[in-house]
Amino acid sequence: MIKLENMASELSLRCVCGSLDKEICGCYAGDLLSWVMSHAQYGDVWITIMSNINVVAVASLTECACVIMAEGVEPEADIVKTAEEKGITIFTDSRSVYEICCLVGQYLKKNE
Repeated sequence: MIKLENMASELSLRCVCGSLDKEICGCYAGDLLSWVMSHAQYGDVWITIMSNINVVAVASLTECACVIMAEGVEPEADIVKTAEEKGITIFTDSRSVYEICCLVGQYLKKNE
């Protein structure tokens, strides 16, 4: 079992809100919310540059393990509040979507 807490620590992700006690099953990157809704899966690490309230809704619907907001994107206070209420874990990171995808992919392969 691959734990979110371990990945977050190893990749130096900054946790904005949510539990780190979740299992990671995969990774998905995307910004078109309807597309993410139909393709992201339970336990995925979802990497995006989106930062609106709908991100929380989509993360909840797809049951993602977490959302990583890349490229320095920071969620507004209302997004953080709603994410906390719905049990959604959000991280932020200054690296590009590509860099984070590569790092998460490497981490998942190493810990299979």
